[in-house]
Amino acid sequence: MHAAKAPPLGELLRDWRNRRRMSQMDLALETQISTRHLSFIETGRSKPSAPLIERLADGLALPHRARNAMLLAAGHAPHYRERPLDSPEMDGMKRIVEHVLRGHEPYPALAVDRHWNMIAANAAIALLTRGVAPALLEPPVNVLRLALHPDGLAPAIVNIAEWRQHILDRLDGQIEATADNGLAALRDELADYGVGGDTNANMEGDKTANDIAVPLILDTPVGRLSFVSTVTLFGTPVDITLSELAIEAFFPADAESARLLNQLGQNARS
Repeated sequence: MHAAKAPPLGELLRDWRNRRRMSQMDLALETQISTRHLSFIETGRSKPSAPLIERLADGLALPHRARNAMLLAAGHAPHYRERPLDSPEMDGMKRIVEHVLRGHEPYPALAVDRHWNMIAANAAIALLTRGVAPALLEPPVNVLRLALHPDGLAPAIVNIAEWRQHILDRLDGQIEATADNGLAALRDELADYGVGGDTNANMEGDKTANDIAVPLILDTPVGRLSFVSTVTLFGTPVDITLSELAIEAFFPADAESARLLNQLGQNARS
């Protein structure tokens, strides 16, 4: 079976320009080249240099993986390496990720790759995974599937309709930015799960938190917990793995959730 042939540079460039809703004039002005030159690149009549491809990629706000694809299509060497987080070269970055996760305890935090597969997590994440089907916890653990699957967290999420829409909207934004087919397939799968539960209960919760951010409200063995989350990205990555890695940290959205989580943390340390 033969691998699919990579599209030519002009096709890649045109597809990304259309995805970004930019005309040739828009991109030419953004990158300070002529529309004639840009047209020649898209039709294959001109072969751009590697620095010019980087300028075009900057103008299109392309992720590292897409930049490499354009460079390769133009016959240049890729600029960005991709090394697994558990490789010897990435040992220092792996320790940083683990340090950040541990430092967030007693609140849950996890690190995920570009397809939302869990790379690492702190001890507090076990609170969110209690009672889920063991099959969903077999590596690779996809945290979005874990959240919305009927055998996962979904039955315990009080505001499941709201949280489900938040996840689907987030995926829509990522798919728009990256054109990642894996994310598109994941979104289709998650959308098929449906909502379920009590629609009225789905929209209840901390009204103050709802006015600021979408909370995750969970019924757990220790009581009802309400979280808001933040996502941290590395600021200047030159490695594809690192550029696609995200740390999601959950904070208590109300005083009672904070009290319960801190109590659990103290019990775990004693």
